[in-house]
Amino acid sequence: MRRLLYMLFLMLPMQLLGQHIQGHQLENNSQSGFGSGEVFSPFKKNPKDSTKVDVNVPKEIHQWHVNEHTGEVIPVGADTLQHMFQNWHLTEGVNGEYNFLGNMGTPRQTRIFFNRPTETSYDFLQPYDYFFTRPGRFFFTDTKSPYTNLSYHSSGNKVDGDDRFRAYFTTNAGKHFGVGFLFDYLYARGRYDNQASSQMNFSLFSFYRSDRYNYHLLASRYHMKQAENGGIIDDRYITRPEETDGSNSNFGTSDIPVKLEDSWNRNEVYTLFFTHNYNLGFNREKNMVTKQSGDSTVVTNDSTATEFVSVARITHTLDITQNSREFINYRQPASYYADTYLPKDSTDKTRYFKMENRLSLSLREGFSRWAFADVTAFASYRYNRYTLPDSVAGSFNEVRKKYSEHILSVGGSISSDRFDNFKYCIEGETAISGDEIGSFSLDGTLELNFKLWKKDVILKARAFMKNNRPSFYYRHYHSEHYWWDNDDLDKEFKTRIAGEIHIPSWKTRLSAGVENIKNYTYIANNAVEATPGRFLNRFAVAQESENIQVLTATLKQDFTFGIFNINTDITYQHSSNKSVLPLPDLNLYANLFIKFKIAKVLNTELGADVRYFTKYYAPDYSPALGQFVQQNQADKVEIGDYPIASVYANFLLKQTRFYVKYYHVNEGMGNRNYFLVPHYPTTQGVLWLGLSWNFYN
Repeated sequence: MRRLLYMLFLMLPMQLLGQHIQGHQLENNSQSGFGSGEVFSPFKKNPKDSTKVDVNVPKEIHQWHVNEHTGEVIPVGADTLQHMFQNWHLTEGVNGEYNFLGNMGTPRQTRIFFNRPTETSYDFLQPYDYFFTRPGRFFFTDTKSPYTNLSYHSSGNKVDGDDRFRAYFTTNAGKHFGVGFLFDYLYARGRYDNQASSQMNFSLFSFYRSDRYNYHLLASRYHMKQAENGGIIDDRYITRPEETDGSNSNFGTSDIPVKLEDSWNRNEVYTLFFTHNYNLGFNREKNMVTKQSGDSTVVTNDSTATEFVSVARITHTLDITQNSREFINYRQPASYYADTYLPKDSTDKTRYFKMENRLSLSLREGFSRWAFADVTAFASYRYNRYTLPDSVAGSFNEVRKKYSEHILSVGGSISSDRFDNFKYCIEGETAISGDEIGSFSLDGTLELNFKLWKKDVILKARAFMKNNRPSFYYRHYHSEHYWWDNDDLDKEFKTRIAGEIHIPSWKTRLSAGVENIKNYTYIANNAVEATPGRFLNRFAVAQESENIQVLTATLKQDFTFGIFNINTDITYQHSSNKSVLPLPDLNLYANLFIKFKIAKVLNTELGADVRYFTKYYAPDYSPALGQFVQQNQADKVEIGDYPIASVYANFLLKQTRFYVKYYHVNEGMGNRNYFLVPHYPTTQGVLWLGLSWNFYN
């Protein structure tokens, strides 16, 4: 596959030559016809073959997400943009806001608190959101001709290199029905010992969209395997190698000693998502707008043109997830864990199964004058089943213990997007019976569009109030070395108010918000000091009874000066309790590039970007839990205050995007403190190549 990628880059001059030939004028003013299926021959006076028919393949596609709760379609831009494509593959995110373990595909957590998920049903999968896709984030596609996208990203070699290949195909069978699949494969060998990632996803999807009946179906299977090394044993191998044996000229990253060997986390996930609805309504004559001479317009009624008007919608959604997570530890260092609850050869495995049915009834906006909003009432029933290892009292004999939860919830929403300058949505839900009785959430959004100094301004606001029980794995967890049962945990109570102002003509987005959290629940580090400076590994769930406030403000500003462009993304944050909820005060991303065309056909971006955050006591990572946890407060370290810079060339030629990128070009400069998680150094300088090819046929 890598050889194929190199060949495609070598073929670039030929593609450019082909573009010149396409515009070459032949005798009788006939063009070569390249791109229309014809073959150009310079030896023919007129290469046009009268027996062939030009076929213009439609290349228009429309993509959307589906709201997991209501089944509503949410239009999104097609994933075909050239800009920032060189960062698509990065585990730390397009704008570099995520902490991760240094290797592509490893667990990650965003440093921007307001971007963290507020729902924790997928505890073991959340650190892999780079690869695992919730149904509500999947791209459904409507296309006028079969559409295929192949993409490939590669770095390094067969010993320590990274590869990711994706194939996405979709086609329509008629005006209303579409079907397709996604295949996604990631394999990162790792620059450091025992850190390889192997992930694979295959998803099938289909949809049917008409005036009366609609459905969306998504079935996915994920396999995710992560080798765990526990981090390097001494940070000086990175920051001050002259003080270690790492100063040897033959010493590479794979030679740095790590804490764990022969240890893996493995997740097997199956998901089935099906939502469908039926619209009740009527047909009416459609108002036709006819353009007249000048600026005046008239509205006419055409009795032959009708439109369907939805009065009410009945929606049913089925959401099934099964997750099997296992931690395998064949060789563990002596005096590493403080506690052992099960035999060494135990099966450190947990299973999670969820089945949720949701039924809703909506009165639709706009079917009459008094229908000023969509009004929806809904009810849902969720069944959760968990399986954990357990032990027989007085012995090390292992058994499997099952836990079941039944949650019945009701709620409703009122929303309007009928007018371009005013949109809003208010939604509330509460559990009325079962294991989460008393839990509730209330969420509201507002969008206003108006003129200010003759400039278009978009003002958005969001507020929510949530009172939810901590997830099951915070209340119960059994494994070889960690064990807790916390049925007495209080509900987490969160309130947030946030707003954003967007001025498109200035390319400015400014947002700010504040959140208050009571009973913040987290995994506390209770390490036991065995000898001076050496600690045994122990974690437990804790709650902070005092209120924690998080204040944040973000400025996204783009500048353009001819071919010169600058993208900036700056976030300020403040946490009132940095030992429990640590956040960097400042997070920065900047991208400087020039944009131009080569030979009038090759769109080119040449640039450099940098990601940076201030020092803070970032969350640690627990391999056995597969989660980000609090640092050991008696032996904590700061990370940050180190920029990671890259240079790149990013291209777009017709339906093909490709790039060349050198990541971490400043490696070896400054304080060398390139850790994004304590004791997990990020990738050193490396060359990346990437390609994305769209086919319409």
